[in-house]
Amino acid sequence: MSASAVHSLWTIAADPIPKIGAPKIEYGQLSPTLIIVGAAVVGVLIEAVVPRKARYYAQVFVSVVALVAAFAAVVALAAGGYATTKAGIAAMGAIAVDGPALFLQGTILLAALVGLFTFAERRLDPAAHGNRVDSFAAQAASVPGSDSEKAAVKAGFTTTEVFPLLLFAVAGMLVFPAANDLLTLFIALEVLSLPLYLMCALARRKRLMSQEAAVKYFLLGAFASAFTLFGIALLYGYAGSVSYATIAQVVDGTVPEVTPALADTMGNDALLLVGAAMIVMGLLFKVGAVPFHMWTPDVYQGAPTPVTGFMAAATKVAAFGALLRILYVVLPGLRWDWRPVMWGVVIVTMLGGAIVAITQTDIKRLLAYSSIAHAGFILAGVIATTPDGVSSVLFYLAAYSFVTIGAFAVVTLVRDAGGEATHLSNWAGLGRRSPLVAAVFAVFLLAFAGIPLTSGFAGKFAVFKAAAEGGAAPLVVVGVISSAIAAFFYIRVIVLMFFSEPRPEGPTVAVPSPLTMTAIGVGVAVTLVLGVAPQYFLDLASTAGVFVR
Repeated sequence: MSASAVHSLWTIAADPIPKIGAPKIEYGQLSPTLIIVGAAVVGVLIEAVVPRKARYYAQVFVSVVALVAAFAAVVALAAGGYATTKAGIAAMGAIAVDGPALFLQGTILLAALVGLFTFAERRLDPAAHGNRVDSFAAQAASVPGSDSEKAAVKAGFTTTEVFPLLLFAVAGMLVFPAANDLLTLFIALEVLSLPLYLMCALARRKRLMSQEAAVKYFLLGAFASAFTLFGIALLYGYAGSVSYATIAQVVDGTVPEVTPALADTMGNDALLLVGAAMIVMGLLFKVGAVPFHMWTPDVYQGAPTPVTGFMAAATKVAAFGALLRILYVVLPGLRWDWRPVMWGVVIVTMLGGAIVAITQTDIKRLLAYSSIAHAGFILAGVIATTPDGVSSVLFYLAAYSFVTIGAFAVVTLVRDAGGEATHLSNWAGLGRRSPLVAAVFAVFLLAFAGIPLTSGFAGKFAVFKAAAEGGAAPLVVVGVISSAIAAFFYIRVIVLMFFSEPRPEGPTVAVPSPLTMTAIGVGVAVTLVLGVAPQYFLDLASTAGVFVR
């Protein structure tokens, strides 16, 4: 080998290695999520360090402070103009800080705070061996009915791990609607799902049913996540990027420079259509829309009721936020392809949820099918593809989440010897035995049904109006019909509570601590305020309804 050849090798090797630039992270704009993640880590440390007796109080304190602080951070960002004029992309293009993201994050944090109060409730069950107990298993790892479980109950153990799990789930939910590239979306999806799978398995009563619910949720959820990931891979193969903006440009054909490799894949519409369909399918699974809804009733029935309320409210908000961003930011160029499919999904979801709910005999399953019907109503607003569509969906999600948590909080109060009495026959005559609880539940049911002067009416009106203006008038007709079907079974429950005879051996209504009272009170207050004077909140939603591109 000649000296010159060796010399040329030397010069190649001596070239400076390009430095990997440090990522530029806007900590202030990401502060809501960072506060929650930090508190969740502190919660894990509390489990390791703090003695058992003090854990519950420490965890509740940390969780409440974190949720309030994160909400304050969201409000500060919105007040600082990050929802409107200063909206932009943070964290190297991974997270969008804009109106819809901040509005949904605020909604999720408030819903989580109200849900946390139901998690922390410890007065509903009679004290076991002199220890106050909550809705969660004494020791999650012990086999139901085994000696170790009896020993754990006798020792007064409680699963305080639910509080950090709740915070981790909330952290994933905060990132999910704000994700601005597909990998961030997927990671947020996993971070919000895994804690929920665990929390579903932790019921103190009916533990086998609870574990069955968690396994069903886990298997179907893992399947849906796999579909989402496959869709992400196909979209990446189509556009050569996971960033929402770049994919949108490739779909529209406005991409600045077309490399030969990109020119090859851009012509392949199968990648785009199949990939988009798979991602949307994963999100529709999270929302509980009809072909992908089979997990909803089983999981809602088996999970501990506080978890069900939190999950029904917050997961829906996060998933709809992500769905809106994907359809409005990434795939507006595909509108003619996805709208007909979504029309079909909306119609079967609204009608399916409402019709199957009529046959239900368990209150939690009934609320599960009603939440499927509500997913259909919200999707009608998603289909509108107008700015009004976005703001109406944001308003509906905010109104719906508090009603849901309140309704499930009321379900925790009606109890018999075996824990919660969820069979509808047990609710007969509840209005005579405890008129206040029955009246509050009636308010929630009327809000679900969309009766005027409740938040449900304002939300449904906004969504249907947006859908009609967006050219989806037939959907509105179907929506009104399925609302009427749904009103039948809500009002049937009200009639059952107030106009039928109470059974002599029927359930009792437990007197909760101020925590659950607060959760229910907030639910009633939001329902009435958003029903009587919705205009301020509708304006808020419409100023927040613009996605950053």
